[in-house]
Amino acid sequence: MCTMIAEQIKLEGSGKSAAGWFSLRQAYVSYDHPFHAPLEHALNIDFVNEAQGLGARVSVELDAAAARSLAETILSVLAQAEAGGHLPQ
Repeated sequence: MCTMIAEQIKLEGSGKSAAGWFSLRQAYVSYDHPFHAPLEHALNIDFVNEAQGLGARVSVELDAAAARSLAETILSVLAQAEAGGHLPQ
């Protein structure tokens, strides 16, 4: 059964597809059926720039443990950067 759990965020960054680098403008985050990963449900993240069409997309599908580990690692790295004075105030 589909969970229908999904959110969209605006962001700034860059992604790389087969065609090369492109600007990211949004991310769609969901917990639902993945397209490719052999899982019943997954945390799915699509980084996109809709203005550039379907080729401007990077997608990941993670199991729950990997998604939590990634989120914790991101927060840890940002905390280290902040403690080192590397993040803008």
